Amino acid sequence: MPVDPYVLALLGVVGLAALLPARGAAAPVADGASTGAVALLFFLYGARLSTREALDGMRHWRLHLTVLACTFVLFPVLGLAARALVPSLLAPPLYSGLLFLCLVPSTIQSSIAFTSIARGNVPAAICAGSFSSLAGIFLTPLLAAVLLGNDGGGFSLGSLLKIVLQLLLPFLLGQLLRRWVGGFLTRHKKVLGYVDRGSILLVVYVAFSAGMAAGIWHQVGVARLGALVIVEAVLLTLMLLTTWYGAERLGFDRGDRIAIQFAGSKKSLAAGLPMASVLFGAQASLAVLPLMLFHQMQLMVCAVLARRRAKDPDPELPAGHVAEVSPSAQPPVARAR
Repeated sequence: MPVDPYVLALLGVVGLAALLPARGAAAPVADGASTGAVALLFFLYGARLSTREALDGMRHWRLHLTVLACTFVLFPVLGLAARALVPSLLAPPLYSGLLFLCLVPSTIQSSIAFTSIARGNVPAAICAGSFSSLAGIFLTPLLAAVLLGNDGGGFSLGSLLKIVLQLLLPFLLGQLLRRWVGGFLTRHKKVLGYVDRGSILLVVYVAFSAGMAAGIWHQVGVARLGALVIVEAVLLTLMLLTTWYGAERLGFDRGDRIAIQFAGSKKSLAAGLPMASVLFGAQASLAVLPLMLFHQMQLMVCAVLARRRAKDPDPELPAGHVAEVSPSAQPPVARAR
């Protein structure tokens, strides 16, 4: 059962914000740094995405449409259905975060890692995760505007301009400059990975500092958090079952079903956190909490599931033969994205 070290780092930043929040003259400085960090993140996302590879992967369009439907249709429908649990089970601020979680795009790295462990269609998982991330740049803010409304801080012309300037414009700029900066990004991939994660840690610190200053943590108790964990466990279970058996009904083979299950049931922490800081403002600290919990939950559950899938009989081998899995092979702990 892997515990993502990055989640531990995020929790450490939350604790730091609780003890030493950015206040007074430091608050606008931290907020400006967070704004720049979000813009940098989406510039790097755009510069890394190979348009040519994405277009080549469109040949498996049925699988990609299935993953997109799970991510941006089925997830939001389940999120809207959970509104019936407010306020008896879920506190309104946590429900807004849960619904936002349902609008976030899928992961890339962890979907690929678990698909590979389970002996699924890895190229399909790569393309599906990339398509989902690209679509999420546009669809997540749009769906948040429609479904969250005032819960997301109000959607006005000013907030739309903020989204365009902090998310869409840097992403498009990265795509335009990819021809010149793509090689540099590839050569320094490891270092820039630390830049990615460090930027997100800064965003989380600023969001939770604002939450401490506003006193919003008094709105949520331990019982409410426990209820949120149970609701998210049910949500993840429903998505894992639906993606697996739904893909079977649609006629996909085993390898494709594995890719659909892992890409269609997961949510990206790296994409969701900076988006939440833009969409929710001072309320972002509670809005990102459901996403942080769901991220760790999906890693733990999918790690076990991938190992079990790896032991399934291979349909291309004689009946009764089970593929061998090295006992020393451990599921990699996927990064936040």
